Amino acid sequence: MEIITPSLNSIVLVPGYWLGEWAWDAVAADLRDQGHRVIAVTLPGLDPDDPDRLSKSLADQVDALRSAVSAAGADGSPVVLVVHSGAGSPASVLLDQDPTAVARIIYVDSGPSADGAAFDASIPPDQQEVVLPPFEQLAASLDGLSEGDRDLFRQRAVPEPGTVMRAPVHLKNESRRKVPSTIIACSYPSEVMMQMARAGDPMMAEVATLSNLELVDLPTGHWPMWSRPADLAAAIAQAAGH
Repeated sequence: MEIITPSLNSIVLVPGYWLGEWAWDAVAADLRDQGHRVIAVTLPGLDPDDPDRLSKSLADQVDALRSAVSAAGADGSPVVLVVHSGAGSPASVLLDQDPTAVARIIYVDSGPSADGAAFDASIPPDQQEVVLPPFEQLAASLDGLSEGDRDLFRQRAVPEPGTVMRAPVHLKNESRRKVPSTIIACSYPSEVMMQMARAGDPMMAEVATLSNLELVDLPTGHWPMWSRPADLAAAIAQAAGH
């Protein structure tokens, strides 16, 4: 039975590319044990049982986040949106459309998107999906993942719709940059991330524009929900309590 404590936050957990809500199982269980209401999300396009999943767009993902956030706050509790990796893109669009949608956003080894940015604009227009690459070709740290973690990742990974990966985000509302934000830095230290942001690195430049930003270091690889689930849950709970 889910335990709901009104004084605590409702937390929406959104995994990155190739993943469904199952990726958060250990973290979600820990947060629920602490009394938080938790909703884990599988973004449109990543449900292996959806026969139309390859037709899903970034706009569909934004709509799904809006619905999840609305459901999470239905009891009046503050909503904290937690996004991992590529889920930062639809979250950025959501906050651009409605900066009041959440009380705080927590980026897990992720960050806000800049106007016009696409995750991978080089994907050909006729490529319907992008499968999980061989691990040795992934441009992300696998530190802390056991062989079992890697096997499960490979077995359950769902190809990402090409429409989502090559879609640029369109942002215009400056208020999105005022939303209370936390970045949990895993693959590299937050100090390095901020150096990149201030230097104008395309993937990180938007971070430097946030006016209400908290930085948390959780040294591990790019998938801390598996490599350090208890520590990630603790970091999320602490950030959500601000």
